[in-house]
Amino acid sequence: MFLTFLIFGLVALVGMVGLHRRGSPYRPSSQGGTWLKPARSMSVAFLAVTTAASLFLAMGTAQALIVPTIDLGTSADFSVLGGTTVTNSGGSVLAGSVGVSPGTAITGFPPGTAATIQAGTQEAANAQAALTAAYLDALNRPLNETVTADLTGLTLVGGVYAGPDKSPLSLPGTLTLDGEGNPNSVFIFQTNSTLITGPGSTVSLINGAQPCNVFWQVGSSATLDTGSTFVGNILALTSISVADSVTVQGRALARNGAVTLLNDTFTQVGCDLTLATTTTTTSTTTTATDATTTTEAGAATTATTTPTSLPFTGQNSIGMFVAAMVALALGIGVLCMSHGVATEPD
Repeated sequence: MFLTFLIFGLVALVGMVGLHRRGSPYRPSSQGGTWLKPARSMSVAFLAVTTAASLFLAMGTAQALIVPTIDLGTSADFSVLGGTTVTNSGGSVLAGSVGVSPGTAITGFPPGTAATIQAGTQEAANAQAALTAAYLDALNRPLNETVTADLTGLTLVGGVYAGPDKSPLSLPGTLTLDGEGNPNSVFIFQTNSTLITGPGSTVSLINGAQPCNVFWQVGSSATLDTGSTFVGNILALTSISVADSVTVQGRALARNGAVTLLNDTFTQVGCDLTLATTTTTTSTTTTATDATTTTEAGAATTATTTPTSLPFTGQNSIGMFVAAMVALALGIGVLCMSHGVATEPD
């Protein structure tokens, strides 16, 4: 917000400097010092105003650009997916399916419940292939910001985040994800190592952020400690351990290792499309970007992501609006000065 304000202020300042240097309202004349209407001053002032307005509109559009989501493919049908085994103790409740591939062992269902059980089936194999593509997509997303390895106390807007050098991520407390009024805001977290939450930790969503658009790319294993309230889709290279009485608004998807559960609850996280409904008739622009991804073990994979331009929500525009008003007020003042006509006393 401060940077936006500074830009608008500089634009207005340039207009005023141009007014002073190129067309000072006072020009001595043979008639005894008459104040004239400097045409060039009006041009400079007009340029300042229109440039400020253009910047406001352009930056408003840029704010509406969001990080493209991760396509989970058929792995989205699973609350829990393992590579070797899935083991449950107690009455875990899974809104989606539980599956394993290429392994075939799923134990603890019942007493655990799931939509379907896919132990070594073709459906589970297809889901693992989709998980691999999604994992590589998340892994290769360009980083927007480096944050502290301890995520506690942070409030983040949509973007791609990692700790220093993609170090292990921890969450002993509360992390807040702010959708800024945009239900399509996407949050991607990257680590080349582990993700570990503390007992009773929480991921909180505000201002329209949705669990379906939160992704955790974990380069080794993830651990959700007792009583955690966790949000998002864990895409782990190795294993996932979910301790006692954890609530997950999302998925635990492990590529090569095991998933263990203990009296846990997984809720369905399909995106609420009604939140994205808009009545605006403003046209939008979609730009497709193809990027060749980093691959593992020599596997060649090309991921295609499509940034989406959304209507300007206005939720994050207060600072820009104030800045624009200041710039426009300065520009109008310059125009008024350039129109003034008076006579200097002799």
